[in-house]
Amino acid sequence: MDKQPLLIFCVCFILGIVFQDYFLWSKNVGIYLLIFSLLSSFLVRFKIFWIQKIKAVFLCLLFFSIGMFLHRFHSEKPELPYFKNKETLVFQIDKKLNSNEKNRRYEIKILNEQNQTVSAVLSVPKSIKELDFKHFYRAELIVNQPFEPKNDFQFNYAKYLARKNIYFQTYLPKNIEFAENKQLSFSENIKQKRLEILQKIDDSKLSFDSKNFLKGIILADRTEMSNESVRDFNRSGLMHFLAISGTHIVIIFWLIMFLFNKIFTLKLRKFGIIFSLILIWSFAVFIGFGNSVVRSCIMISVYYASVLLQRKPDLLHSLSLAALMILAVDTQQFFDVGFQLSFLAVLGIFWFNRPILKYFPFPKNLVQKIIFNTISISISAQFATIPLVLFYFHQFSWMSVPANLFIIPFSEIIIISSLVMTIFFMSNGVFGILVLIYDWTIWLLLKIIHWFADWDFAFFNKIPMSVSEMFFCFVILYFLRFPILKFGLKNSMNVVFLLIVFVLYRSVLTIVENKKSETVLIKHFKTPVILDKNQDKITCYIPENADSVKIKQYVLEPFLTKRRTKNFEIKTYSGNHIKINKKSQFE
Repeated sequence: MDKQPLLIFCVCFILGIVFQDYFLWSKNVGIYLLIFSLLSSFLVRFKIFWIQKIKAVFLCLLFFSIGMFLHRFHSEKPELPYFKNKETLVFQIDKKLNSNEKNRRYEIKILNEQNQTVSAVLSVPKSIKELDFKHFYRAELIVNQPFEPKNDFQFNYAKYLARKNIYFQTYLPKNIEFAENKQLSFSENIKQKRLEILQKIDDSKLSFDSKNFLKGIILADRTEMSNESVRDFNRSGLMHFLAISGTHIVIIFWLIMFLFNKIFTLKLRKFGIIFSLILIWSFAVFIGFGNSVVRSCIMISVYYASVLLQRKPDLLHSLSLAALMILAVDTQQFFDVGFQLSFLAVLGIFWFNRPILKYFPFPKNLVQKIIFNTISISISAQFATIPLVLFYFHQFSWMSVPANLFIIPFSEIIIISSLVMTIFFMSNGVFGILVLIYDWTIWLLLKIIHWFADWDFAFFNKIPMSVSEMFFCFVILYFLRFPILKFGLKNSMNVVFLLIVFVLYRSVLTIVENKKSETVLIKHFKTPVILDKNQDKITCYIPENADSVKIKQYVLEPFLTKRRTKNFEIKTYSGNHIKINKKSQFE
């Protein structure tokens, strides 16, 4: 408690959020617990022996109850309006989402007669002109509410949207009936300016993949990226390189501060730091305040505030403060995968970076120091995030390690050159030769990433991982630091013993699951699919005219992963009546 009080309070705060989310206690329970915690914390001021002994418990309980109370507040479902299946609505776009093969997707605000807004997801055919933030739109929309799935292996899209206060899905079958100019707010002005820059990049002579790479790596826009490119970054373990993360923010901040250090004299270097912080926060606002961006900006701000105040910087202190600030604004952010991966990566760097650096030779110059640190930081972050990646995505590639070791040392050059290209596009001053050089460089980079992604023997998918197994992996990672730091029999045997227990535990879970039999009838959109599990073998029945590729990807593979087996076959049927295990099954 004396060394890292803020980290302990942050953990208690998060436990309060998780506890409230799981048990869904009423608001009154949270209020009573919060009042009790406040009174208990007030008693700490009195010099009573037994109270001083347990004052840490009172303070932890206070942050736990605050987490519960705030999450109860952020989880309240609003009173939803009634919409017909088809209804003419007025709306404005709030955020651009990832597109699919047929449609562009947006988060929108539906406006009603009382000037109240309702959030929804809108799908628009790509044949319709792209929407912007400058207009109100009126159109006939198909409206529906997403439902929670009945099966544990299906993604709960309704709950995912509810965490973002979105309770409706809409579709625009025809063109916009009416668009009206509106007076933009400050945030809408920023979103519109960003959209205009994205459109300038789209109108440039860069190739399709280079455009989308540039938009993703600097402006945090991957909405139009091709499925093949997304697949390559996923399979090579380099999605973090494409997404705006702490690495990007740190590199851009250092570049800005380097330029200011050239402008300001040594006595005025403090002003250079302050102006650099202002610009990096302005950049965060411009690209949309992503979790990893905000976390990085807060940590950089806390670090350099310590430098300006001549205090010793502390990584865990900065990380805990960043988490508390983000979650205090919106506790639902904790359940965002990006939030969890971002903070775990930093914890991994704290826990593994120094021990791993010991295995590198002493750097002879600044270039070697940067390369060695970049590689060790990349490995450390990957170690820490592997359990979470397996839990959410159930896939892993051994090629992600060499891919990161090869690509990450060049990340600074790629990020800085992409930033320069974006600035040129903003100012309409890009020269043809720069476009050609940048286009060729990104083409080569994407070819190398595709090469890493194509090593199928190193790629594993449908890896089952339960919550208990994930936490078991984190325990192993905790003890892994000690043999890396100081290799010895005792430290190594602790990790070996945990690995053996982990393998046995997974084997028991698999054996238990493979003894079960069940038959599940679900619908993939309008296509009825029957999944018949007979111990460790699964038979998937689909209609003759069904899209077997998509059903396998979105229905069968999640079922195989959840049921911890890879034995399956796909059979087709015609009509609406088949027999399975002597029982009739209907559509």
